[in-house]
Amino acid sequence: MADTAPTILVFDSGLGGLTVFREIVKARPDAAYVYLADDAAFPYGNVPEDELVTRVLAVIGDAIEKHSAELVVIACNTASTLALAQLRTKYSVPFIGTVPAIKPACAASRSKLVSVLGTQATVSREYTKGLIREFAQGCEVRLVGANMFATYAEAELHGEPAPDAALIAEIAPCFVEESGRRTDTIVLACTHYPLLLDRLLKLAPWPVDWIDPAPAIARRVVELVGPPLAPKPPAPAQMIFTSGVAPSPKLKAALKAFGVG
Repeated sequence: MADTAPTILVFDSGLGGLTVFREIVKARPDAAYVYLADDAAFPYGNVPEDELVTRVLAVIGDAIEKHSAELVVIACNTASTLALAQLRTKYSVPFIGTVPAIKPACAASRSKLVSVLGTQATVSREYTKGLIREFAQGCEVRLVGANMFATYAEAELHGEPAPDAALIAEIAPCFVEESGRRTDTIVLACTHYPLLLDRLLKLAPWPVDWIDPAPAIARRVVELVGPPLAPKPPAPAQMIFTSGVAPSPKLKAALKAFGVG
């Protein structure tokens, strides 16, 4: 894409996009990064869709101009399914979105029982149902709306983990047994959810493949901007919260582990 390292903007409603950011940095460690968390409007599921689209376009547009971003990664399923087309129309920089990884999940499933764990808004959206119609490949796909999972993931980074019982209650509907078959693949259809993956592996009633879209997004970044030009980033990533609220000491420590501050 260029002979110099690009400036990449990673956007999410909160901290879930850190799971995507982490993989992108592995793939392109020399880039300059800005992580933009729209925490002033978190969680997005509580915002009317028309209002949310207007907000996302404005917040991202301002960040593109302010930071001279050359690539924008929308590390949020809700923002991607609602606003990605309009963002691409309005701004000239390339965008990479995040959508439920239904196609690779169904291709990989052996039992043909697949669950999609997402926010209520994501699993209810016609966009998600369209992906199932197009890519189910003979799989039975169960849509599971998690009411509190994104909030639990944010709390984890703040050093306030949710009880095991709360997580178990949210994931229980994903696990289906019928006619001698069991769910063997679960799509994590919110970038917040991989923040809880270590706990999910321990709490699941049986082993499944948890599909995280982050590695595929990182590969797409390299396709667009090319391979690394240098082994290390020029500086730590810049972290921006739209609320303007300074992170707590525990959150600062967690952010540092992801390479942002």
